[in-house]
Amino acid sequence: MGTKERSTQRRRGVAFAATALSLALIAGACSSDSGTGTAGTTGDGTSDTTGGSTVDTIVEEGTPVDGGTLRYGLEADVDGLNPTTSALSAPGYVMAEAVFDTLARVAEDGSVVPYLAESFTPSADYMSWTVKLRPGIKFTDGADLNADAVIKAFTAQQTAALVGLAVRPFYPETGATEKIDDLTVQFNQLDANHYWPSALTSQLGMMPSPLWLDAAAADPTLNQKPVGTGPFMFDSRTSDNVTRFVKNPNYWNGTVHLDAVEFYPVPDPATMLDLLNNGDLDALHTTDQTTIKDLKSNADVVNMLDDTGEESFQMINSQNPPFDDIRVRQALAFATPKAKQLELIGLGEVRSADQMFTPESPYFNPDVKQDADQPDKALPLVAAYCAEKGTVINPVLNQPTCTNGKVNMEYQFVGPSAVGLRSAEIFEEGWKVAFNVTRDEVNQQDHIQQNALGQSNVLGWRQFGAIDPWADSVWLLCRTVGAISLNWPRYCDPARDTLLLDAQNTDDPAKRAEGYKALAQNMHDAYTYIFINHTLWTNSFAKNVHGTCAIKSPEGVALKCTSNGLTWLDSTWMDQ
Repeated sequence: MGTKERSTQRRRGVAFAATALSLALIAGACSSDSGTGTAGTTGDGTSDTTGGSTVDTIVEEGTPVDGGTLRYGLEADVDGLNPTTSALSAPGYVMAEAVFDTLARVAEDGSVVPYLAESFTPSADYMSWTVKLRPGIKFTDGADLNADAVIKAFTAQQTAALVGLAVRPFYPETGATEKIDDLTVQFNQLDANHYWPSALTSQLGMMPSPLWLDAAAADPTLNQKPVGTGPFMFDSRTSDNVTRFVKNPNYWNGTVHLDAVEFYPVPDPATMLDLLNNGDLDALHTTDQTTIKDLKSNADVVNMLDDTGEESFQMINSQNPPFDDIRVRQALAFATPKAKQLELIGLGEVRSADQMFTPESPYFNPDVKQDADQPDKALPLVAAYCAEKGTVINPVLNQPTCTNGKVNMEYQFVGPSAVGLRSAEIFEEGWKVAFNVTRDEVNQQDHIQQNALGQSNVLGWRQFGAIDPWADSVWLLCRTVGAISLNWPRYCDPARDTLLLDAQNTDDPAKRAEGYKALAQNMHDAYTYIFINHTLWTNSFAKNVHGTCAIKSPEGVALKCTSNGLTWLDSTWMDQ
């Protein structure tokens, strides 16, 4: 049976699916990824095969210079910049972090430290956390950052039709927040959590102006014109073209050196690289391997490389036939040509992944090995399945699950992309021993929304990598399986829930590590993820850009300057 191509127009419920798209992205999310993670690189372009997070050697000479406009290339645009309603993938986070400060930030050593907040204190049972704000901070429209503003922002997220789907599973319907005084808020949770402050480093912790939230509720076009407390203020935005922010002259946490920053969505990595090399961009982020390899050999570029966050993998919907049968999921894993994918798409530099944790993590389980490259083991599993259930209908393809002794499946990936198509071809070459593959190349929005609605068999995907692993529970718990699902594989295991909730309810590092190692084994044994590699991001800057990694908290703690494609521009400056 030959390869088939399918049109995305066959899908149902477009308006409903759009809801799923926004929901999917708000939690930090995820998309198809045909790239591969690599090891780090040193300043001379040679490989550091230990991987992890590296920054080219930068000599910060002299005093920062004020002025200049930084032009930043992003892999895509987003639908809006309102943290209570908008879809914020990595490009959205880069833009939003320029305008919205968060209640907490991640320190260089990976710990979570107060930022807009002055402190956060748990209750004795860790079911509640009290957040005290710094006094005297104002939004750029003059509104005060106070307890009322924090509660308004949280309530807007919790009650939002879209964003709330990622918030409501973790907080009571009423009484999630309590005002203690003008600068203090108590957050109440459904589960004990010793590590909850890490949530305040992400979209949940972004603080929008309460005046702007009211105005945007009345006029949704204002979702494109954000107002926060951050180092930059909104100036102009043309969707899919350029978003411009200007310096906040009254920034509460030090001097902002740049006059402005402009963000340009450039989906084609080769074009974005050309723009940087030609001086039309000053910075970019990407996961494209060919682009990263070129950047690593360019002495005129400073690269911030990090593969300690997201993983790239094939993800299986365990709810739809034929993949509701574990034998078929196992067979797909055995038939996956992982080594060839790493060699040809990863260009021989990749770090292979077996689980959601990198080898440097205390939660890495060395006993977990991703099954792949064993096609002979796939054949008896598929033969047994087809003999028993070969006439069951695959609802995604609307045809029997088996034809001529092979399983019929759809494989979906994001395009148009030459690399994505070649990656899909490599996977199919391995799978065809036991599977009849129908390829479905879609844009990123359709890719995410169809998956959220369960209209998929197998997808290329990029996910996980939260600052603290408890935050990845949103993708794994039984409670996030639904008509619109954040547990994308739609796989519910009460034993897994117990592992996740126990791991966030202990201060014992050894016990916590044991729990997450058991989680890695549990995820392997469910065969809903086929891990390929640790995703490499680079945030790359022209040599005349300085200071990006000089950011500090108000107490002087050095802050992490790049993570999962994000970077912060609070302290960035340029030669004039």
